[in-house]
Amino acid sequence: MFRNQYDTDVTTWSPAGRLHQVEYAMEAVKQGSAAIGLRSKTYVVLATVNKASSELSAHQKKLFKIDNHIGIAMAGLTADGRVLSRYMRSECINHHFVFESPLPVGRLVVQVADKAQVCTQRSWKRPYGVGLLVAGLDEAGPHLYYNCPSGNYAEYHAFAIGSRSQAAKTYLERKFETFMECTKEELIRHALFAVKESLQEEELSSGNCGVAVVGIDEPFIVLDPKTLQAYIEALDSGKDEMQTMEETGTDDRQSSQVPQEGTGSRGISVGASEDTPTDMET
Repeated sequence: MFRNQYDTDVTTWSPAGRLHQVEYAMEAVKQGSAAIGLRSKTYVVLATVNKASSELSAHQKKLFKIDNHIGIAMAGLTADGRVLSRYMRSECINHHFVFESPLPVGRLVVQVADKAQVCTQRSWKRPYGVGLLVAGLDEAGPHLYYNCPSGNYAEYHAFAIGSRSQAAKTYLERKFETFMECTKEELIRHALFAVKESLQEEELSSGNCGVAVVGIDEPFIVLDPKTLQAYIEALDSGKDEMQTMEETGTDDRQSSQVPQEGTGSRGISVGASEDTPTDMET
């Protein structure tokens, strides 16, 4: 079933100036499970939501190491993502062989964007149905890029792609001004909070999420489940401690309020916390 007569070929323009097949590829990214990236002055953290197609199968791998200083997270068709990751690894190896130095992150992102753009201009090809969050470190510092199936790319302080990513974006937009001064542990904590926003009602665990880190004097590494679970438990215990402190403070304030004779008492109604996840879907 076609939307109209202008979406049968990737090279056919609609009267509105749109390439519908490219837009369909971008829609495939929105249908994939969420991927999140954020960076500070010294580190870049990538996080993904891992979902299996059935209870009997394992989840698809979504975090890939490209080189010691570059890694990616993907949302969309992971098969297309594996092809692009293999191309990126080849480019890094070739550059290191010729110039004996690591490939700059921005140059690799441009090469991937050019490769994706070719698929929007050839009738015998189709666009890649995957979006890539590229995390890397070079002489200019940490970088976080997003590669779109259309061939466009952009650099971000923090970004989220995939299904239910709007809730994670809302959290990142609210907190991103503090990211630049964060340590590695604090960045991972923010990444896990953003993943939890995307999961909404589902419980966060090392089985349904993945985290990777790259930074100054630290090569790209995907955290093993045991380490990741320790971060998640610390996240939950930190929230419990904050909740206990808030309840204790509330009890102290209530006990210190002694009603005066002849005056009425006034109550304050407290609404939902701003950090409560909202039901938002892409």
